[in-house]
Amino acid sequence: MSAPLRSEPSPGAGDPALRPRRLDDFVGQDRLRDNLRVYVRAALQRGEALDHVLLSGPPGLGKTSMAYILAEELGVEVRTASGPAIERKGDLVAILSSLQPREVLFVDEIHRLPRAVEELLYPALEDFEVDVVLGQGPGAQSIKLPLERFTLIGATTRSGMLTAPLRARFGIHCVFDFYTNDELDLILSRSAKRLGLRVTEEGRAELAHRSRGTPRIANRLLRRVRDFAEVDGDGTIDAKRSRAALERLDIDELGLDGLDRRILDTIAVKFSGGPVGLDTIADAIGESPDTIEDTHEPFLLQQGFLHRTPRGRVVTPRGRAHLGLPPEAEEVSQRRLL
Repeated sequence: MSAPLRSEPSPGAGDPALRPRRLDDFVGQDRLRDNLRVYVRAALQRGEALDHVLLSGPPGLGKTSMAYILAEELGVEVRTASGPAIERKGDLVAILSSLQPREVLFVDEIHRLPRAVEELLYPALEDFEVDVVLGQGPGAQSIKLPLERFTLIGATTRSGMLTAPLRARFGIHCVFDFYTNDELDLILSRSAKRLGLRVTEEGRAELAHRSRGTPRIANRLLRRVRDFAEVDGDGTIDAKRSRAALERLDIDELGLDGLDRRILDTIAVKFSGGPVGLDTIADAIGESPDTIEDTHEPFLLQQGFLHRTPRGRVVTPRGRAHLGLPPEAEEVSQRRLL
């Protein structure tokens, strides 16, 4: 059974109401976006495929959107696959051999490609050919199957898990950062307009402030607050209604949800502030280590609530203060960070 593969024009990707379709529509990541605009224009002027692109960063920051945007700007279709779904070498050969000239192949979670499949990808990215074995046993023959020049766009939330040979074959590496409140406010304004919602400036500001620097979360919260506004009011989303709805969703004033606070509380109370290993935290709260590391830790680290040390995770004084816990003695806190 071959790996799932979808071929579609980029404007149809995701939610057509909210996903940006062109670089000019993409909010935030200014330097990254401007550089990509140059790379795309240069490739179009030369009539060549865009160099392979690696998009890395926490979930929800626009990596998938950017992959579809690049295909749209290049005027080609984008084919999508997921790293874990490409299980065998034959799956990858089938995908690569079906690509048209300059077409984009987007592989999400590329760090989860099986090692054997990844090694087959090396000559495809560098020389645009793959080695195919025909037959079995002593009579087996290896032939080189030429490929059309294509662009691979890989997305990963765990760039540190990529092997050095794979990383080196990407000519363009883009690292996505968390968004500012002003950028999220603009994203929410555009989303509200496309969804036909009435949102006040104060209502948008409240949502942006609690969206933990992530557009995906901002748009998700906008939809959920809309539900409360339509059922409990006249549909208008103002600051008061936003705060009331977000409290019911268990989103605090800095954007931390219930699981974020459980992670901090588990380290601070059950394990006396740490250090404690990721697997131990996961077992204690009944959540997977990958979910904690990929979805929750980046924001907790960025906010200064958590530290990673060689011995494990440690809650910082700022994290204790957010939980309403008394501060530790300074010398104890410093020793745990070593």
